[in-house]
Amino acid sequence: MLFFLDTAEIIEVKDLVETGMIDGITTNPTLASSSGIPFSELITQMCELIDGPVSAEVTALDASTMVSQGRRLAKISKNVTIKVPLTPEGLKACQILRDESILVNVTLCFSASQALLAAKAGATFISPFIGRIDDVSQSGMKLIQDIRIIYDNYGYETAILAASIRHPIHIVEAAKAGADVATMPPKVFRQLYNHPLTDVGIENFLKDWQKSGLTI
Repeated sequence: MLFFLDTAEIIEVKDLVETGMIDGITTNPTLASSSGIPFSELITQMCELIDGPVSAEVTALDASTMVSQGRRLAKISKNVTIKVPLTPEGLKACQILRDESILVNVTLCFSASQALLAAKAGATFISPFIGRIDDVSQSGMKLIQDIRIIYDNYGYETAILAASIRHPIHIVEAAKAGADVATMPPKVFRQLYNHPLTDVGIENFLKDWQKSGLTI
């Protein structure tokens, strides 16, 4: 499974890229607006920090303007991935951009039928929002499972990018369900390392080592 960071915080990206575990970045208008950096500059800096996909979302609602914005953003770097919404206009834009070999992340997916349409439109990534689905008393993980079955049935190459991740269990369950990518806030990525028994084990080992008087 690939790990993407869902953030517009440059400092967080610089810090966590050093772990060697980060494969890409996703952003959205909400995150970008809070960064205090002009959008094109933000995406440029992200692309300088990581070789993997960096999602940059369009803000237009019509296909023509989405394509225009997407082309402009794609000129920043070869790894810029254009995010378009899962609407009829968004899927039209997806097909045009993919025909030009531009990476496309179709976002705001909430059903398997939507995911099927995105795959037929040639999306590079489909982003089901599992946390938001859970919020309305449905199963985000069941959606991941359903998309996996459909894509495997027909050999679609669109990667399933689990989004709206709230905690480490979401990541583990998405991995078990066959998601190709998980995008997560930096806080959740850091939580993946944590387990109280690991902390206790380290503490006990160090106590025993200190008592021994040995050195390395």
